[in-house]
Amino acid sequence: MDFLELCKKRFSTRKFSAQKIDEQTLEHIMECVRMAPSAVNRQPWKFIVVGSESAKEKLVQCYDRQWFRSAPLYVICMKDTTNNWVRAFDDKPHGDIDLAIAIEHLCLSAAECGIGTCWVCNFDPQRLNALFGQPGYEAVAIVPMGYAAQDCVGKEKQRKTLDEIIEFV
Repeated sequence: MDFLELCKKRFSTRKFSAQKIDEQTLEHIMECVRMAPSAVNRQPWKFIVVGSESAKEKLVQCYDRQWFRSAPLYVICMKDTTNNWVRAFDDKPHGDIDLAIAIEHLCLSAAECGIGTCWVCNFDPQRLNALFGQPGYEAVAIVPMGYAAQDCVGKEKQRKTLDEIIEFV
């Protein structure tokens, strides 16, 4: 499939089947994450793959929704707060931007493999840091991953027209 088709295919999956993601597929997805670009190639991120039942039980304490519990796997996406590039003109740190690029690599490569994902930013960061935190890192998103349940389908994407979002000067 071409890239535009992949972008149209990907949707926020909110109901997963029990089917596990095989190790080779997960490795492919994480290799795509590793190849994501970042400012000055700092790669200011760490990804914690949560698959054990005990770790999942801890994670749902941070965001307890039934649909979220249905995922067979989760990725906690952490920003390295000590190693992200800062723009000199205005002191803007780019760690969140860099991590967002890597997360989208995760979501699109997962979609390419037939795996559903959903960005989750609505979680308790203090609890997550208490349970999974690492010095120098900040949790930015949790991405549940798995094969979509049979009755889970994406809605038709509502997007602005090109004329609304692009200006040629």
